[in-house]
Amino acid sequence: MSTVLAPAVDHAAATTAAPWKRELDAGRRELEAAYRTQRRPRRLLRAQARLTDRVLRGLWTTVAAPPGLALVAVGGYGRGELFPHSDVDVVVLLPRPLTAMPPATASCIERFVGLMWDTGLEIGHSVRTVDECEAEMEGNAVSRTSLLERRLLAGSRALYARLGHRFEASLDVRSFYEAKALEQQQRHLRYQDTAYNLEPNLKESPGGRRDLQSILWIARAAGFGHTWRELAARGLMTAAEARELTRNETLIDDLRIRLHYLAGRREDRLVFDLQGALASELGLTDTPSRRASEQLMQRYYRAAKSIRQLNVILLQNLHARLFPAEVKVQTIDADFQAVDELLDIKDDELFAKRPGAILDSFLTLQRHPELKGMSAPTLRALWRDRTRVDAAFRRDPENRARFLAILREPHGVTHELRRMNQYGILGRYIPAYGRIVGQMQHDLYHVYTVDEHILMVIRNLRRFTEAQHGHEYPLCSRLIADFERPEVLYIAALFHDIAKGRGGNHSKLGAVDARRFCRAHGLAVADTNLVGWLVAQHLTMSLTAQKQDLSDPAVIATFAAKVRTERRLAALYLLTVADIRGTSPRVWNAWKAKLLEDLFHAARARLTGSAPTRTLDDSLEARRIEAARQLRLYAIPDGAEQSLWRQLDSVYFQRHTADEIAWHARQLYFRVDGKEPVVRARLSRSGAGLQVMIYLPDQKELFARICGFFGKARLSILDAKVHTTRHGYALDTFLVHDPLSAHAAYRAVISYVEFELGQLLAARAPLEPPPIGRMSRHLKHFPLTPEVRLFPDDKETHYILELVAGDRPGLLARIAYTLAKANVNVESAKINTLGERAEDVFLLDGARLHDEAALLRLETALYEQLQLR
Repeated sequence: MSTVLAPAVDHAAATTAAPWKRELDAGRRELEAAYRTQRRPRRLLRAQARLTDRVLRGLWTTVAAPPGLALVAVGGYGRGELFPHSDVDVVVLLPRPLTAMPPATASCIERFVGLMWDTGLEIGHSVRTVDECEAEMEGNAVSRTSLLERRLLAGSRALYARLGHRFEASLDVRSFYEAKALEQQQRHLRYQDTAYNLEPNLKESPGGRRDLQSILWIARAAGFGHTWRELAARGLMTAAEARELTRNETLIDDLRIRLHYLAGRREDRLVFDLQGALASELGLTDTPSRRASEQLMQRYYRAAKSIRQLNVILLQNLHARLFPAEVKVQTIDADFQAVDELLDIKDDELFAKRPGAILDSFLTLQRHPELKGMSAPTLRALWRDRTRVDAAFRRDPENRARFLAILREPHGVTHELRRMNQYGILGRYIPAYGRIVGQMQHDLYHVYTVDEHILMVIRNLRRFTEAQHGHEYPLCSRLIADFERPEVLYIAALFHDIAKGRGGNHSKLGAVDARRFCRAHGLAVADTNLVGWLVAQHLTMSLTAQKQDLSDPAVIATFAAKVRTERRLAALYLLTVADIRGTSPRVWNAWKAKLLEDLFHAARARLTGSAPTRTLDDSLEARRIEAARQLRLYAIPDGAEQSLWRQLDSVYFQRHTADEIAWHARQLYFRVDGKEPVVRARLSRSGAGLQVMIYLPDQKELFARICGFFGKARLSILDAKVHTTRHGYALDTFLVHDPLSAHAAYRAVISYVEFELGQLLAARAPLEPPPIGRMSRHLKHFPLTPEVRLFPDDKETHYILELVAGDRPGLLARIAYTLAKANVNVESAKINTLGERAEDVFLLDGARLHDEAALLRLETALYEQLQLR
């Protein structure tokens, strides 16, 4: 049974460790200073390991360890590489179980462990016999991997040799390969199978150092070599691939070393807190369009992408060496064949002789879904000849036809575009796309790099076409099924964000690129115009739906006039839904879905000519009739609702649905003049959270009180409709949800909201300033400059307040508090949260805002609230 001993508390031991601690600290300082002047990661890692060797051997000698024991370095330290603050993993090897050893041996080991800690080493240690080591390795690939990279530091060479013999005798290389391949697959899944994480782990993320180590572990176990040069000599990789991996490994190691030094501890994640400082150390500076940290991350992402591709090639080659079997070859056409369910080129020089076959390879994978990927020779040839995709290649009409064919295939569009991106082909075919590969967006709501976001949008569009996903977004599925030439949507998606990071309006710049691409590829004029328009206007629908009052016919008319045709409307709606869903898993919700769908239906009615046939009065009367019909279903007497409706003007009926009007009337028809607050909540009809109705005699600072309550209850406000009746009552409706839980049990919250909010409003206690919520680390290190726009509406009876700021708990409550203290009444609010970016629009009573001085005071107060502290 293996043993891990806790360090004993011994002041004398601390004194004994002092000279070794001084040597270790001095050595570490010297190494860090040397590294600052000369960036040689491999040299530092080895020097760090040698320094640690000296200290441990000195401590081993100090405790006078019995001669039959052995001190063995394992893991990365055993490999002879040690990062500045990484754990030092050692095994104290025993000739027999500790319980069978003299008591003095246990005391000696305890003293040794204590001295290691006192010296300041981050120790990972175990005390085992050879038998215990073998038992630990059985079925445990992690332990076997650790002992694979073992190294004798001090003690019995014979005992160490016995461990080596037992290790080799028990090693099943094939099982080890399978275990490491499965371990890598599971690790990639933990990181969503992408290297494009906001805070990637340099060690564990796909494309990180662990992907390199997995290859070397398998190669070492199989006896193929310990270095990239040795693997190249054995024919497992080319010399060029070995140089590429060495270059990227050096970059990853350099970043990790610098992270350790900057953090002053073991830190393997490129966290927001350190990205800026790390970029500065590398000599990167901000430009007008890109932060230094974004340049740093792009450099890392491109290295990780290259590592992933070569990792696939090497794993396949190792598998072929370790599992030799009769190869099943099936001819596909003159250029390609299927080898063990992988696409294989018949001639290794195919792509060099006929570069157009590069695109043919992806097209062939689409047309043969039984194939699981590309063989190692094909990947190697693709990697070697990717530079053949040049200006002449792009001008070739046949290659342009091939690329369009990939977009027009009924299956595999997303998979092959992702594969083309992974292997560097997509960025070479569309150079503007190549410039945004690995480009991070620190805008608080995109959680993917620009290229990954674009591919997510195409994935979402393709998902609309698949019958098995038709239940997710029924309207999108119906629209795309009837949409002729859907490839224009995929092209618009490819270009909608392609101009990010250039400076200027990325929508307009991207539209220019998109039109040029469409003309070069021979698309019809109508399709070219549609793609260009979609790219230029891809934000229009979301901004209209989330920032403007959709109950206002003028808003619908303006939007419809901009869209002009049903085909444009359908295309813009599909692209908008796919785009929002592709920014982050947390940005999309049922409320956004309802807003966009409502805008789509209203605009289509306008475009088809059905809307102009009805006046606004006709539309409002239809709502009253429908609301009355619903009331009858609840056995409400005929005309009972009139006592409430007489107190409501046309604006109320314009801004509420028939369902909401009926709900309000059902709750209030018998207490129109009641003095006590009425608070009622129900599950939202849109599927997003709760709808809460508040009715009471109007009171000062009411909106701020309500917002403060929801803030304390940790419920986020999605929408607010504030109305004052003719007889001075407030009739407000809020849509709220729990932003931290997509499946919150809202039924349990209903009674809490109804009782607690009712009590709060009845008490009318003095309004207290809400607490300032804690901001996220992302927002702290990539702050968003707040924006405040306050301007009169077209009729100059109200003011529109538009706010953009970094979101944090209690932000809306503090905005409401500021408005209340300025004696400004809120009539409606549209709350839009995109990740950690808040974009809110308020309609304000303009009575107190016609004075320039009052406007300035309010804007100043709002800026103070939006500033990050």
